[in-house]
Amino acid sequence: MNKQSPALAGLLLAVAAAGAQAQASCDSDGQPRPLGLLERFISADCETCWTDAATPRPRRGELALDWITAGSRGEDAPLSTAVSRDSPARLQALGRAAPARAEAVHRRADLPGHKMRVAHGLAFNGYIGASIELKPGRGGPWQAWLLLVETLPPGTEGSPVERNLVRNAIQPAWDVPAPLSKAQQRRLFESRPMSIPEGADPERLRVVGWVEDARGRIRAIAQSRCVARPGQG
Repeated sequence: MNKQSPALAGLLLAVAAAGAQAQASCDSDGQPRPLGLLERFISADCETCWTDAATPRPRRGELALDWITAGSRGEDAPLSTAVSRDSPARLQALGRAAPARAEAVHRRADLPGHKMRVAHGLAFNGYIGASIELKPGRGGPWQAWLLLVETLPPGTEGSPVERNLVRNAIQPAWDVPAPLSKAQQRRLFESRPMSIPEGADPERLRVVGWVEDARGRIRAIAQSRCVARPGQG
């Protein structure tokens, strides 16, 4: 998990705010709210799994995420350069072992009215400042995830589907059972810098976030898109 300081995150978001005047707003405002997640896990050993025509597609309203897990061949595995160091933690959270080839998990969301917002800034010195916010914050404890994903169009390296390749992940510390302050009851907020792995295209990066309750039910999901501001070409 990315552990860089909040101060660096603030710097990156400030740089992003300055650059955004000439570029775009990259957040979840106005974006469709996903109704569930499809998480596809692929072993780095299984090159044909990436190009498999039978790759599971998202159901209506679902958002697909792609995790590459470490294989038995280490750095010699065909997909080793895209392995997510956060995939073991995600598999553990789902109670699953790393796949020998590929596996998919569909999860629908139970959306009770919590509002989630995610946002990210511009790439700067190998990092992107990203944030996640939940309103209201009360009702937890929550298990939150904020992912940096690279959205790859169909046909990329032979993939039959669009992929949201997980490049980095953080888990905000929102699962503490201590009573929330009044400010936290109004909103929970986390801002961090996320490192950009070598080989990722910064122009294809965005963020996805969600929260789960103590029973593991997804209660809010959000995804960012970079949208040109009015008056921008």
